[in-house]
Formats: sequence, structure tokens, C-alpha cells
Amino acid sequence: MKDPVIIEPYNDSWPNLFNELRTQIVKKIGSDVHRVDHIGSTSVVGLAAKPIIDIQISVRNLGNIETIISRLASLGYRYRSDNDDLTKRYFRESPGMSRTHIHVRQAGSWSEQFNLLFRDYLRTHEDDRDQYSRTKYELANRYRDQREQYVDAKTEIVWDIIKKANTWSQKIGWKPSKADL
Repeated sequence: MKDPVIIEPYNDSWPNLFNELRTQIVKKIGSDVHRVDHIGSTSVVGLAAKPIIDIQISVRNLGNIETIISRLASLGYRYRSDNDDLTKRYFRESPGMSRTHIHVRQAGSWSEQFNLLFRDYLRTHEDDRDQYSRTKYELANRYRDQREQYVDAKTEIVWDIIKKANTWSQKIGWKPSKADL
């Protein structure tokens, strides 16, 4: 049985948990890392979220992933070679660890920038952040035991937000904020 979709109010401990994980990852991977960022809903103060820490590791060359796979494995993260998103390499926690999703992406790639822009926009736009929270609660109630349908149902609001974020980014000359590295 798959885990139900559970959305929680923002938790002040999420940044601290990210920082602990980031420190371990940077020590283990070292110079192969371009930047490490807390992404996803737990990275936005005030945003309701599934209690899963999403970490984006940006690397200079996604083709040289073998070393990162072995180093993350030594920390307990399992490489998910069955992930069909070819813009990243995806890792999950081992049983008994805190829920963590690690997304390794090519530095400067569209998928890396998308996640940073989405996060930065929601960090500075309270109305859109709150609407996204409400939508997530509604969809979690509707699709509690259907994770894939929950994710699919969020697509419309995510694209609505990213359209606004794109306009905002052009108006302010957005660049990714300083890495959480």
C-alpha cells in the first residue's frame, strides 16, 4: 500500500532538517557539487506541505553521476534508476530515515532553474503561496490514497504560478538566490 497524501501546516523545523542533510551531503560529495538548495514546498515559509524535504543538488556534469550515486548511497540514499524524468537523477531515503527526495540536476538547466524560480516566487508572493496551500489541502482530501492523481491535479496551479513567476522574474531581473550550500 502506498502512503496516503498528507498535507501539514508549515513546520519551522523543516529548514533545520534541510541544513543537517545538506551538511552531510556536502561533506560526502564535496567538489562535485555546484550548489545545494532546499526546494519544494517545505522550503517556503508559510506553505503547507507533505512533510518531505526536497533537496536539489546542482552538478556541472550530469553525465558523471556514478560517484554521486555511490556517495549518496553511503549516506543511505537509494538511487531510483526507474525515474522517467531524464532531466534529473533521483534518490530516496532508505527505510527508517526522514522522508527525503534528492534531485540531482545539471547546473544552469531549465529544470534546475524552474524549481528555483518557483520557490523564490512563492517565498515573496504570499497570496499565491496561500492559494497553493489551499489547493494542496483540497487535492489531498480528494486524492488521499491516489498520489499520482494528486500530483497530476496540481499541474494547473503550478503552471499558473510559474507563468506569474516568469513575468515577475523579467520585471526584477531575477537570478537564483544565493545557494543554500
